[in-house]
Amino acid sequence: MPARIPILNKSPFAIDPRPLREMGSAHAGLLSVSRALRSLHLGGLVEANLALKSRQRGFTEGQMVESLVLLQVLGGDCPEDISMLAEDPCLVRGLGYTPPKASAVRSFLNRFYDEDLAALRPPREQQKSFIVPSSAAQQGLNRVLAGMVGRIAALLKKHGQEQKIATVDQDATIIESHKKSALFHYENGRGYQPMVALWSEVDLALASEWSRQEASDIDCPQDSPQGRSAGDGTSQFRDGNVPAKQSPLSCAQMAFAALPAGIKERYFRGDSACHENELTAWLSDPARSLEPGGRIGFCVSAVMEKSLAAAVQEVKEADWKTYGTEADGTLRQWAEVAFVPAQSYESKASVPLRYVGLRLLKAQGVLFADGSDRKHYAVLTNLDWEGGRLLNWHREKAGTIEHTHDEIKNALGGGHMPSQKLAVNAAWFTLSLLAYNTTSAIKSLCLEGEERTARLKRFRLLVVAIAGRMSRSECKLRLRFHAGPKAIGRILQIWKVFELPTQATAFS
Repeated sequence: MPARIPILNKSPFAIDPRPLREMGSAHAGLLSVSRALRSLHLGGLVEANLALKSRQRGFTEGQMVESLVLLQVLGGDCPEDISMLAEDPCLVRGLGYTPPKASAVRSFLNRFYDEDLAALRPPREQQKSFIVPSSAAQQGLNRVLAGMVGRIAALLKKHGQEQKIATVDQDATIIESHKKSALFHYENGRGYQPMVALWSEVDLALASEWSRQEASDIDCPQDSPQGRSAGDGTSQFRDGNVPAKQSPLSCAQMAFAALPAGIKERYFRGDSACHENELTAWLSDPARSLEPGGRIGFCVSAVMEKSLAAAVQEVKEADWKTYGTEADGTLRQWAEVAFVPAQSYESKASVPLRYVGLRLLKAQGVLFADGSDRKHYAVLTNLDWEGGRLLNWHREKAGTIEHTHDEIKNALGGGHMPSQKLAVNAAWFTLSLLAYNTTSAIKSLCLEGEERTARLKRFRLLVVAIAGRMSRSECKLRLRFHAGPKAIGRILQIWKVFELPTQATAFS
């Protein structure tokens, strides 16, 4: 009698190398993301704003954009990963078309490159950092992104989640790259440094490169703009050697232009890269109060140049007010700082800005790594809030835009650049933002409890990685999932919220 092999020392089955011919998929839940995109009329937005095809045959721009968004939601981070979609018979049948091959994807992305605009870059010996203007195709794709934001906002309103407040959090991030065309950044590596603005209340990335009137037209949930021009917007996807403090105003203007109608209060938060004269002057300009949404209340980290640092340290001890204590006992304190910059760029009509100091004070006998028991910082603001409330509110930015950067670069394809051409990489990054916004909308509208804040890794487990099989029975095409009631319930909720006509009769 043969010896019994312990269960953990053997596989109780053999592999049958013959592929199953039925229309099954390990990622059938991805079709619910496709439904969300189509319910938001992605195809119409793309058709109206992105005319790249020169021939009638082949894939439409809408099919290309949908395929690439779905690819990134699935976890692909380069064009070659598109085979994960094209080789899945269930997804192919559910989409109604076979997704393009990698060569077709790269050809599509290359159409975002404009050689004439790339030639505007001056020689490095004349100007090291240069922001290449957006191509017409880039601007069109950004209009698609902003149009999707407007339609998601309309859907939130329909389901009782109307937003009256918009806080824009802006920050740049570094994408490491070893491509020859990638330039050196301030952390001594090579890569790119895109700037992103986030609508923090609804966790949606904002982007626009056109006037407010055009943005408001795009926001209509059913109608798309026809024949509108994006203008000569500046690309917010930048070379690695472009500092974050170079022209942050254009990104902020794009973000506020992309906000939908109905916003009653507007705010802005940024780090020290946003402590830039043109940006703060625009944010605090009284003309903002005449715009839809009213004045913009802002708070940005102040650059601690010598005169400001001296003014913070001269604050009297009695003026420091404790508003919080960290886990290690460090006190968080604030105080008003009497400081006027040596050079003022404020207009006569503008309201003087306010500096609020922040002091981190260690408990007695405990020191920072540099041997001091305190550190000083400051913020610049036009808000009259109590200092503790202001600093806590400004600190919340670390949990919004930085989280978005992490997800886009590490969970989506935004951290892997597919080309040596800057414009192609910019388009790929914008598609990552589209994927991020789509999953964010699904979480906000269809998931419950802590699932609403799930990171993309968990989102894939909850929604995408659900096995299913497409079958035809009684002249009806049906998708059946191999999952528990809770998982299927999430899919049904997505089907309910993101309404879409279907040729199939409802299953009963």
